[in-house]
Amino acid sequence: MSRAWRKRCDALPSLLTLAIVCVALSSVDEGRASARDEERGTTPAAHYQIHFNLDFDGRAFTGTQTIRWTNRSDRPTSTLYFHLYANLRADVAEQTRASAQTQTERGRPAGVGEPRLEIVDVSSPAGRRIAYSLDERETLLRVDLNETVAAGAKTEIVIKFRGSFPEINADETGLFAHIVQGVDAALRDGREVRRARDINFRARGVMLLGAAYPVLAVRDAGGDWQRKVEASIGDTIAADAADYDVSVEAPADVKLFASGERRSDENIAQGATQATSVRRFAGENLRGFAFVAGRDLQAAEQTISNVTVRSVFRPEHERVGRRVLAQASEAVKIYTARFGTLPYKTLTVSEVPFVAGIGYTDFAGLSLIASAYYVDFDASPHSSLPQLVREQRASVEDSLEWTTAHVVAHQWWGAVVGSERGREPVLDEGLAHWSALLYYREAHGAERAAQALEDQLRGVYVVYRTFGGEDMAATHAAREYRNTFQFAAIISAKGALMFEALRKILGDERYSTALRRYYETNQFEIAELNDLRGAFVAETPLAQRRLVTRTFSRWLSEKRGDEDIAPPNPQLALALGISTTTNDDAKANTNERANVASGKERSNAFARLGKFFWKQMTRIR
Repeated sequence: MSRAWRKRCDALPSLLTLAIVCVALSSVDEGRASARDEERGTTPAAHYQIHFNLDFDGRAFTGTQTIRWTNRSDRPTSTLYFHLYANLRADVAEQTRASAQTQTERGRPAGVGEPRLEIVDVSSPAGRRIAYSLDERETLLRVDLNETVAAGAKTEIVIKFRGSFPEINADETGLFAHIVQGVDAALRDGREVRRARDINFRARGVMLLGAAYPVLAVRDAGGDWQRKVEASIGDTIAADAADYDVSVEAPADVKLFASGERRSDENIAQGATQATSVRRFAGENLRGFAFVAGRDLQAAEQTISNVTVRSVFRPEHERVGRRVLAQASEAVKIYTARFGTLPYKTLTVSEVPFVAGIGYTDFAGLSLIASAYYVDFDASPHSSLPQLVREQRASVEDSLEWTTAHVVAHQWWGAVVGSERGREPVLDEGLAHWSALLYYREAHGAERAAQALEDQLRGVYVVYRTFGGEDMAATHAAREYRNTFQFAAIISAKGALMFEALRKILGDERYSTALRRYYETNQFEIAELNDLRGAFVAETPLAQRRLVTRTFSRWLSEKRGDEDIAPPNPQLALALGISTTTNDDAKANTNERANVASGKERSNAFARLGKFFWKQMTRIR
């Protein structure tokens, strides 16, 4: 049933009328949808054919992109819009607050070291020039077609481009840097903004290009293009599902791992010096294309549920990389059984040396985790780690497993079932975190799952509140959250715990059925929170439907975190020397200080609660 008809049905007062009319309208609507699918086909509206020529050592590339686009709207158009995400910068004021101090401390002015994407030419396949323009930030490319594209008609254009990407200092990517950044975010409550260089860079010999080509903007059902892109703490890339055929010409000794399936390799002799190789990748219904490259990267893989799961790692992280492979494979097995088949034939989970503050990210068929957390504590190089970090071995290893399960879940919630991550980040983040909890329950049992819930979800919220973070609604756009600390506590933790509350209300069978049907109905579409709410309501007995609706509102729209999760921890605040005093609890905190005033008692409190704090600071966010 379409969203428009669903809203009309919801407004009908009589339950009997509701049943009769909605069934009738659903049949009509589904008939129209079937006819529309027959007319337009089930393939995506866009097909990208891209050729990259990668200068790995020079940190530059050129590209030619042929895009074939079908107008799926009922409105004709003579204009196409593309986003150049590599050029996205924070507003001047935001960039100053978020990075000027850090950049100055590292000895370079703010704004230096960003990636760049330039448009060279736009033409028809026959070589006829097509007019184009860029907005003032050079993040939006407008292409004025030479003719109007009618509803249901196709057009094809060729875009030539070139770009560059920065080298990230290795010191910015280590585990200790990630922990310090997390502590800093907790203490200062500073505003963080995702930067283009977070997903377009090279560091420690590994390159990631996550947005290195013009991405066709999303067009809504009314035919309007979503042209505005804002830098925030959340994911910025928005794309409809599309088919991709991508070839990358690069030095033959540079290994490449990408979205889609690898189709062919072709070695090319280049003079008497360096040989190059062309690697071709292809995939259907991908929400973007990204690739990782490096000379010393290694891979291990296995097939599970008809999906080839691949783990990519550096040689010194082989033991950890193989452990990630086993965990990712188990996650694919569990999610396939619970949610449905993954349409992608290959899923790559790779370590990437992300800068501190970026713990993971995901693309269709490609899930990435910060190298900082690929710590082999049994290897001699890590004996030099600070004692504080080595004491948290169990926490670091558990956090890596949780994150592996989480990023794999994003292939279901984010890649296959799309959502507007900037506007409704809780939709995919909350589901992916709850899916990680499901992984723990089925892979390790109820006891380990309960501990994971405490450590990865409830504990994150408690530390956030203890440091003075305010509870807030989880329905805001990503730009409304200040940093990863707040985002993790409100969006990830509260969102996942809401889904766990729903599971307890519906029971495992009805809950699983709701998720499976939501997944089947919204494959390759852009889903909304109302779609997910409707899927749960549809599987709920009539007597409990109001409770399910109230559960969504209570956890997402209201500020009930202290009641439903836990209030700030005054003992932890005292042990860490943090004041959490307010007018309402000043007396209680004064009494608490008196109770732990002695040095011995304070030391015991820190020994017990300080470990809890550092456990949270070693979490991947």
